[in-house]
Amino acid sequence: MPRCSFCGTSIKKGTGKIYVYASGKINNFCTMKCEKNLLKLGRKPLKVRWTEAYRKENKKESVKKKTEKKGDQK
Repeated sequence: MPRCSFCGTSIKKGTGKIYVYASGKINNFCTMKCEKNLLKLGRKPLKVRWTEAYRKENKKESVKKKTEKKGDQK
C-alpha cells in the first residue's frame, strides 16, 4: 500500500491520486486536502499539526527534554 506523500497515512487500493512531476518524481495523495497543502499552498508536513511527520518530530523533542532532565538530576 502506498503512503500519502504529505500526511503519511496509508492509501487504500483504488483511492487517492498520483501526481507525477516532469522530472519523474512521484507524489501520492490520499485526499484533496493533502494535495492542496503541498502543491498549491506550499506547506511542509513538519509544520502542519495533523501530519505524521509533525507528530514524530514533536514526540522526539519531548523525549529528548525528558532525558535531559533526568541526566541533570544525577
